[in-house]
Amino acid sequence: MRKLIAAMNMTLDGFCDHTAMGADDEIHRHYCELLLDAGAVIYGRKTFQLMEYWRTVVKNPTGNTATDDFAAAIDEVQKIVYSRTLESVDWRNTELKREIDKEELLDLKQQAGKDMFVGSPSMIDQLGNLALIDEYQLGIHPVVIGTGLPLFKNISDRIDLKLQKTKTFGSGVVIHYYEPTKR
Repeated sequence: MRKLIAAMNMTLDGFCDHTAMGADDEIHRHYCELLLDAGAVIYGRKTFQLMEYWRTVVKNPTGNTATDDFAAAIDEVQKIVYSRTLESVDWRNTELKREIDKEELLDLKQQAGKDMFVGSPSMIDQLGNLALIDEYQLGIHPVVIGTGLPLFKNISDRIDLKLQKTKTFGSGVVIHYYEPTKR
């Protein structure tokens, strides 16, 4: 059985705002390795459209190895985007789905293969509410912004977590690895 892992960067005060957090080479290498180990990445529409930026880096590399490697990894990985408003997607290795089907996702988790990652705040909320997430990898950036999109904005039921380990980066970012305990 493969795991469904929520992986998200956030500020110390719990907001998801990519413009408020810097991603240095060490962070890019970490997420590149994560993507290279992924069977698929699940996004909602807004995050998917933000991530499409990396297509331009694949076409026009920056010259920074960590950044360019991350772009290549995100381009290569299987992407599943959930949206009721997108008409189509044209990024390679991308599948568009209209509705979350819990049974379909449970079946997907039962298949052989690499772990799947959820990289979108709205999808983390929705899949967390369905008790489908097996692990949370939360990258906490040492910045307080006071406002923005909270990561766990729409959680309907309490999710108890147990800290498994942490990973600290030179920039002060700390990734917390949590597993849900039984409800």
